[in-house]
Amino acid sequence: MVYALIQRFAQMIFVLFGISALVFLIFFATPGADPAARIAGRNASPETVQAIRKEFGFDRPLPVQYGIMMKRLFITQDLASFVNRGMKVVPEVTAAAPVTLSLVLGASVLWVIGGIAVGVVAALARDTALDRGLMVLALIGVSMPVYWLGEVMNLLSQNRFHDTIFFSWVPALGYKPFFTDPVGWFKTLIIPWMTLAALYIGIYGRVLRSNLVEAYQEDFIRTARAKGLSPSRVMLHHALRNSLIPFVTMFGLDFGALVGGSALLTEVVFGLNGVGRLTYQALLNLDLPMIMGTVIYASFFVVIANALVDVVYVLIDPRVRGS
Repeated sequence: MVYALIQRFAQMIFVLFGISALVFLIFFATPGADPAARIAGRNASPETVQAIRKEFGFDRPLPVQYGIMMKRLFITQDLASFVNRGMKVVPEVTAAAPVTLSLVLGASVLWVIGGIAVGVVAALARDTALDRGLMVLALIGVSMPVYWLGEVMNLLSQNRFHDTIFFSWVPALGYKPFFTDPVGWFKTLIIPWMTLAALYIGIYGRVLRSNLVEAYQEDFIRTARAKGLSPSRVMLHHALRNSLIPFVTMFGLDFGALVGGSALLTEVVFGLNGVGRLTYQALLNLDLPMIMGTVIYASFFVVIANALVDVVYVLIDPRVRGS
């Protein structure tokens, strides 16, 4: 077990190194692109461009350039934005990460609970009106774009019904740090959580329902029933546990992608200055150091999420544990 964890950790380091090298090559070694001229700005003198090229090591071989960039990003942490030289990459990403993590963590709790509830109830009530009704609701949730649902929620909570008893507690758009104002943190994020979770509750509920229906046709379920186990025990300890494997796989991929910046639309609609919004602004300005910092940040969480999925596999599937 310890050897497997060490091996997995080594694979994570190798993947992160490969991603950082690939990102560096795309943004700083593309033929015809001169990052030094980009930093210097328009109408810069040749002397200024040459000074910047020497400062960042762009006049040296690519491996040396990569080493300098990674040193400034991870060790000295003084790599600054090309657009705003006073804006450091690492502090900006560090300040944006808690916003995105708060948004995705809260939404993931809602969509996991909601997805399991919808899938289990629909599977138990298979081919009934309740089953069909839940699947219709799940399909509606999948079909509603996040930005549209977010704007509707803002229209209701911030405008039309803000002065009513239902939404008078809703604060203005934005983010409040948890350690500064826990109650305000919860109030500012509860509606974004529900907006982001609506899509995934629909997806996860439909997938889990399909997996449970398929699992109930397997021999091990018939054996469990023949032993006289109660329906709840058959569901929770046999069918659900086996059906959660694809569920966990989806969760790892979705969670890692959202924490890495895929929650951009939700952040923009609700005025949350998270990693997704930071990446979007960097792309608009072609701010290469900021893009590189956010991409490496995103890849880190995707790799970590996939590693945690492997650990959860061991806990829920005895076949993996024994292999």
